[in-house]
Amino acid sequence: MQAYLVGGAVRDELLGLEVKDRDWVVVGATPKEMLAKGFKQVGADFPVFLHPGTREEYALARTERKQGHGYHGFTVYSAPDVTLEEDLKRRDLTINAIAKTEGGDLVDPFHGRGDIEDRKLRHVSEAFAEDPLRILRTARFAARFRPLGFTVCDQTMTLMQNMVDAGEVNHLVPERVWQEFQRALHEQAPEAFFEVLRDCGALGVLIPELAPSAEFPMAMRAIRCIQEKPDASMEERFAALLSPLDESVAVARAKTLKAPNDCQNLARLVTAFIPPIRNIDPQRPDAETLLDLLNKADFWRRPERFWQLLSVLECALSGESGTLSLLRAASRAATGVDPKTLLAQGYKGKALGSAIRNERLKRIRETVVTANS
Repeated sequence: MQAYLVGGAVRDELLGLEVKDRDWVVVGATPKEMLAKGFKQVGADFPVFLHPGTREEYALARTERKQGHGYHGFTVYSAPDVTLEEDLKRRDLTINAIAKTEGGDLVDPFHGRGDIEDRKLRHVSEAFAEDPLRILRTARFAARFRPLGFTVCDQTMTLMQNMVDAGEVNHLVPERVWQEFQRALHEQAPEAFFEVLRDCGALGVLIPELAPSAEFPMAMRAIRCIQEKPDASMEERFAALLSPLDESVAVARAKTLKAPNDCQNLARLVTAFIPPIRNIDPQRPDAETLLDLLNKADFWRRPERFWQLLSVLECALSGESGTLSLLRAASRAATGVDPKTLLAQGYKGKALGSAIRNERLKRIRETVVTANS
């Protein structure tokens, strides 16, 4: 029985990056032997164990054979006679198919170290084509490692294009697609993820509204802008991606992608706000329009989401900074209205609502005049 450090830990060490997770593959062992050594089994589809001391994952060497479509269309074979090279061969990219012995020696049958030096993302074998999820993973690694100069090699790009043409991407389940989108949007160069998907044709299946269109460069500009904001949330990143789309189209696409409700709601708000924002004349803004936008954003109950909305609009509407500044100023002015003060003055029911609105309008008008004087 031999254990080897594999995958991302070896790759990141060779790249000089911080190693966050260490995964191991075990050759020549059975589940019974692993349990006898104190390991705890956690894998349901194939034997994966937690080390009794480090709690790191140890997986028995295995092979996979395609039996159907999609991520679950595989049968797994794990036994003591599966070799390390056979286990590495089932992996997606050569840079992820390097192992390291407990003594520190590298096992690199598919020349992943050379691809690390050449900054290439290359598939290990033709078995790559059996799993369409690997298209998304490759695109995600492009987004993670673009700052280091990595690109997808021509052969792998051609293979991914052939997979798209064969309809493999149609078999991806939305939940797995969303997982990869979510991870990619937090990578160092998220635009690279969508560029790779566009170049291989997968974007035309997953988000066809952004594929061969004028909207794509707009979406990428918004993505790059939001990426530069260190505290940008997942909701903001996703809303920036869909920001060039019409509201109804963005709502439908967000739902199809099974994005979480907060992501869907912010994407809807961003795309709903863009047309009226563009129609405001920053030299002659209308206080009622500004107040209506604050109401539409549910600013009074959801101020945090309003600031997220403004953050995305700043990236999606780089030429409308003056209008967005007015909206921000209007929100601060209107926040100062205290309903309790108006209640004490005798306003009740509908009259109270009208008094609150009138006071907010008054303060917004004063702010707008001051800002434009």
